[in-house]
Amino acid sequence: MAFFQHHNNIDRNKHTLSIFLFLLLFLGSIFLFSKRALEPTLSPYSDPNSQGTRVAPQDPTADTVDDNVETAARVEEVPDKTDSVPDSDSKKEDALEENDERVDGERVAGPTETDPVPKDESLSDPDDEKPNLTESQNDAVVSNTDEDSNFAADEFDGGSEKRAESGNEPEKRTGDSNVEASEENGEVEGESAVGLGQQCDLYTGKWVRDDQYPIYKPGTCPYVDEAFGCQDNGRPDTDYLKWRWQPDGCQLPRFNASDFLEKLRGKRLMLVGDSMNRNQFESILCVLRAGLKDKSRMHETHGYKISKGRGYFVFKFVDYDCTVEFVRSHFLVKEGVRINAQGNSNPTLSIDRIDKTSGRWRKADILIFNTAHWWSHGKTARGKNYYKEGNYIYPQFDAVEAYRRAIKTWAKWVDGNVNKKKQLVFYRGYSSAHFRGGDWDSGGTCNGETEPIKEGSAFLNTYPLKMKIVEEVIRDMKVPVILLNVTRLTNFRKDGHPSVYGKKGAKLSLRRQDCSHWCLPGVPDAWNELIYYELLLRQSSKRNT
Repeated sequence: MAFFQHHNNIDRNKHTLSIFLFLLLFLGSIFLFSKRALEPTLSPYSDPNSQGTRVAPQDPTADTVDDNVETAARVEEVPDKTDSVPDSDSKKEDALEENDERVDGERVAGPTETDPVPKDESLSDPDDEKPNLTESQNDAVVSNTDEDSNFAADEFDGGSEKRAESGNEPEKRTGDSNVEASEENGEVEGESAVGLGQQCDLYTGKWVRDDQYPIYKPGTCPYVDEAFGCQDNGRPDTDYLKWRWQPDGCQLPRFNASDFLEKLRGKRLMLVGDSMNRNQFESILCVLRAGLKDKSRMHETHGYKISKGRGYFVFKFVDYDCTVEFVRSHFLVKEGVRINAQGNSNPTLSIDRIDKTSGRWRKADILIFNTAHWWSHGKTARGKNYYKEGNYIYPQFDAVEAYRRAIKTWAKWVDGNVNKKKQLVFYRGYSSAHFRGGDWDSGGTCNGETEPIKEGSAFLNTYPLKMKIVEEVIRDMKVPVILLNVTRLTNFRKDGHPSVYGKKGAKLSLRRQDCSHWCLPGVPDAWNELIYYELLLRQSSKRNT
């Protein structure tokens, strides 16, 4: 009997010990997850009150870092948690987007030497309206895999693609000098008219006054962010709305929104990039909406409203079974965080790893990429303990070389993930800013500009080093990429920015002006007209082969 009693005591002790160990593990797990939850997350940051420093440009033909770049040093890394941290639609993030992105791609707005760790800009935001569909349900609604895509196998193979001719000149896209369009109804007179006749450079030309513009009236499109709705915000002049881009030596067809939608039938068009691509995204929503008889047949599939804080939108055009989407990716490569020797967290940028949002990219039929303006922010331009390759963070690294390597990382992703026979890729070039008397954070202005820059100005010939790098990389890619080279046509348009008219009902302030983004209706509408024309060229090329 004593033996069995002793055995039972042992069993009870084992049971008690097991419970104790389980509780210990459970409490330890809670502590670890609580610690990680308190760690800072990721988003761009710039301190507008500090002085900037310029980064000396590096030879764009060089393939390696200059000798003065220090050897990479190992730094303790924090696992990237950005995919799981919700986005915030707070006033602070609105201020970051509004102020931090008003930067000329060749200028530097320098923050203080120690950058606070910013918040994450993920693809979900619990502070916005609740979605009508889950992400997985939405992907099911708009999915077009390589197998079920209705692009013809030869539609994007060859045709009218023309790579950049050199690293020193803008890429030349070609048009047809014989294209004619109906002035009365805005429709192309026969798609066969858009052929490969006399060729011209689509991006060398001028802005001509056209009283049939804009494509949609100010205030009629509900998808324009407040910051871009200049007329609604009190801008008194309207001449900036009446300009149409006209290439030298060829005539573009009149924009036809319903025909554009027909060419998108059953497809997914996705814009990936920073707030300049969001500017273009809102433009394309508005120009396509103009072609709908029933405007209610277009909606955001999650029920989201346009806002600066959100990084992912999917707009469905029901009658055409197509979507137009925006994915925010400031750099196209992966943002992260690190812990320095003092135990502080700071942002990093992995120039050899593609951005976390790339899983969405491969689902699109037509992709429009861009990155430029965020590369001039203080931490990005300084390159101090910021740029990362593998598990190494460079103590100091040249920003121009970092940009080149990041664009090569993007190109490698495109070559490895895009089916050139079923998908079409654009890279939208640098969009010019027009600050005078300072920069975006130092009193630079563009208020009072009412017409484009006239021919003969030296500014019209400026061409950023970043664009030369993009051309070099695209020229060596396996997958054809169309360079939507809008740099020179935007050089003209000093009159097209929101300036002081970025907020409705606000008292006008000349201290901080937006001379980077564009009013809508406005300049980005012309970019989307060129995309439409590219689709016409492909259709014509396919019929002629």
